[in-house]
Amino acid sequence: MEALKDVRILDMTHVQAGPTCSQLLAWMGADVIKFEPPQGDATRGQLRDVPNADSLYFTMLNCNKRSITVNMKSAEGKQVFVDLLKKCDIMMENFGPGVLERLGFTWDKIHEINPKIVVGSIKGFGSSGPYAEFKAYENVAQAMGGAMSTTGVPDGPPFVTGAQIGDSGTGLHLAIGLLAALHQARRTGQGQYVEVAMMDGVMNLCRVKFRDHQRLTRQSLAEYSVPTYKDMGEVPRAGNDSGGGQLGNAIHCKPHGANDWLYVVVQEAVWESLAKRIGPEVHMPDLVNDPRVATITERRKNQQLVWTLLNKFAEKYTKRELMAILNPLDVPCGPIMSTQDLATDEHVKGRDMWVELDHPQRGKWFNVGMPIKLSASPAKIERSPTLGEHNDEILRDVLGYSGDKIATLKAAGALSKPAKA
Repeated sequence: MEALKDVRILDMTHVQAGPTCSQLLAWMGADVIKFEPPQGDATRGQLRDVPNADSLYFTMLNCNKRSITVNMKSAEGKQVFVDLLKKCDIMMENFGPGVLERLGFTWDKIHEINPKIVVGSIKGFGSSGPYAEFKAYENVAQAMGGAMSTTGVPDGPPFVTGAQIGDSGTGLHLAIGLLAALHQARRTGQGQYVEVAMMDGVMNLCRVKFRDHQRLTRQSLAEYSVPTYKDMGEVPRAGNDSGGGQLGNAIHCKPHGANDWLYVVVQEAVWESLAKRIGPEVHMPDLVNDPRVATITERRKNQQLVWTLLNKFAEKYTKRELMAILNPLDVPCGPIMSTQDLATDEHVKGRDMWVELDHPQRGKWFNVGMPIKLSASPAKIERSPTLGEHNDEILRDVLGYSGDKIATLKAAGALSKPAKA
């Protein structure tokens, strides 16, 4: 049995943050009804690579869902929405501030319609505070949540991460909140409002940097390769430093292309064997006894020397060859994996993290797989729905509407774009 087989979700979210959340819940078995305006989620047409087909932006975030189109500007469409609220355990939205309220559906109104329903809301900055009305996007959230100021090289500009921590990261936070609230609702019979702000989610993912922020009020940060000092205030950008108790950095390997790097963590416990292995090849046969790197304290002070020596050693090896040398020494390391590396990697394929699907409009394509593995409830990944594909099915099977009533709704424009004046 799928873990969330008895859970029905009315998903009004669009773009990335909300759909990330609802797709994960769908993969765990929830019946996710993607509630779209007649023109559809905006990402169906964004960055389109196949003419007249839903974009990868849409298909990769909306697997295992059913699509219904509803015109919320019509009275009949609003009634369909109300009827669906009564049949669902969770409703999700990520509209701008006040959008649902202007349609007449405040949290209090929704709770009145279905006291057990859990409402999940994603906002850029939450519904309170001076930033509440601001618009937010992925990189804005990274900027304002602390990620950008701590990402990059010391003398360069701040950088966004390749990982979508503002959007997808917020979606993961919301999934946790929704499941907790649903668990409580099934105990108490009362749903609640669950809000996740993108800025808040990014701050949570930057927890280690806020650890260092407070340490700086008492001391310098010895593990950083860039200068730090007590009371300097903000945590600096430190390139590829590990930022932890053990030294770590990316080492450039042959043939020295853009992704020919191996990330290496120099643990204290492995230093002696590592130094003995690389020393002779970098013309420092007694490296293990060199006072500049003999202890962890000295290695922290002189870590640029450590990285210089490791980079010199790596000149003769590819990232895979270097990893094969370091693994028997118990040195934690891993190659910088490009998208091409990951899309063709046997480990990734073996864990069903790169899954081939078929779509009626675009044909064969791949999606990133389900990262949460449930032993008794493995995910079965199915394609995303075409726009309005399940209109009749949802109205008939979920709401119990007759064929005549469905025909009447269609004639009234409840499921389609309003006619142009």
